[in-house]
Amino acid sequence: MTQNLAPMLLSFSEEASHWQDKTAKLSLKFNDSLLQEVTLSGGVVTIGRQPDNLLRIDNPIVSGHHARIFWENNRYVLEDHESFNGTYLNHRSVSKDVLSDGDVIVIGKHQIEFHDAAGKRDASSSAALDRTSNWQAQVEKGAPPQLEATMVLDTVKLKEMMAKMSAGAAPLRPSGITLVPLCQTRAVRPRQIGMITILAGQSDRQQYRLSSKLSVIGKSKMASIRLKRWFAPRVAASIHQREDGYFLVRSAKRVRIKINNAELKQGQQELKNGDQFEVGGIVAKFGYENG
Repeated sequence: MTQNLAPMLLSFSEEASHWQDKTAKLSLKFNDSLLQEVTLSGGVVTIGRQPDNLLRIDNPIVSGHHARIFWENNRYVLEDHESFNGTYLNHRSVSKDVLSDGDVIVIGKHQIEFHDAAGKRDASSSAALDRTSNWQAQVEKGAPPQLEATMVLDTVKLKEMMAKMSAGAAPLRPSGITLVPLCQTRAVRPRQIGMITILAGQSDRQQYRLSSKLSVIGKSKMASIRLKRWFAPRVAASIHQREDGYFLVRSAKRVRIKINNAELKQGQQELKNGDQFEVGGIVAKFGYENG
């Protein structure tokens, strides 16, 4: 008798798992104002500045594809996509974590509230709510347009902001956040385009054309000059194209940079044709295209 019930119990368990309620809701807010709501039903929701994200945050300190939320092991999971400024869950930085009802996600200046929906889905609502995963698959077929470079949030100000939020203080207005200007709003291209040639160390390419206003050096997947060394920093430095030339900028004080064998002490320095610099385990040479 027990053996005969085993297949029935297994079938019932599989069916219960199939009909497990996956409905949840994301509420995107800025300064307590509701901007957008997205219903989850087991699909993947991407978050970022690119227009192909289901939850788009149009802010310069948010990466193009900043984070995503997806269904895994019967729970919704938040995962940072190696963003420049990080993803915060309940006032702590996370790379991947399980979401619970009432959790608050902070990305840049925006908050995303996560709420589980009670009850089971019926067949009709399931078909309607599953449009999130279908829509995401469709938009991923097209290549997203290139955006302005992501601005890096000042570390000290970011810590102050998270501390005040943790203490229950009112959310900071945009004026309370300091941005490190990694791209100039009216930058004009120099007469010649800069080039970087890797002389030593591990990177994804040997040569890079500096046609963008900002070129990030680091291990992050979003870096323009991607380092391959195991312990390389996610963001080691950046090269800025300005009206008066190219400038190498250190990302943090702990990052050591040498230009022509001299230690970089001021945080940034203009690159001259033929300059060699060391950062993040690579040795590179700066020059100009067709120069």
